[in-house]
Amino acid sequence: MSVITAIALLVLAVLHAYILVLEMFLWQTPRARAAFGTTEEFAAATKSLAANQGLYNGFLAAGLAWGAFAAEPVAFPVRIFFVVCVAVAGLYGAATASRKILFVQTVPALIVLALVLAHGRGA
Repeated sequence: MSVITAIALLVLAVLHAYILVLEMFLWQTPRARAAFGTTEEFAAATKSLAANQGLYNGFLAAGLAWGAFAAEPVAFPVRIFFVVCVAVAGLYGAATASRKILFVQTVPALIVLALVLAHGRGA
């Protein structure tokens, strides 16, 4: 794996760790409400749902980091699996919640996927 691919995986992991923080811990703050376009009332009513969603983003971040640091033969399939999970989650989010998710989540995931595929196993 190239250094650029490793950095791209880690940047994607950091993005999802940040989303975890927003959804699990900052959901009711003005920053998170602005990021997700929610009202104070909606944020209060959906706090536990957002925390659950944040936890899943944490799992994505952990898997991406694992893929960045894992050794072969495990690394390549882990990278593919977690990057595809991010892309699919982004597509679903864009279709059901906000088109913005397509550009925040899916497009970066597809770029990382292209890097992972281009550099293959241990290349």
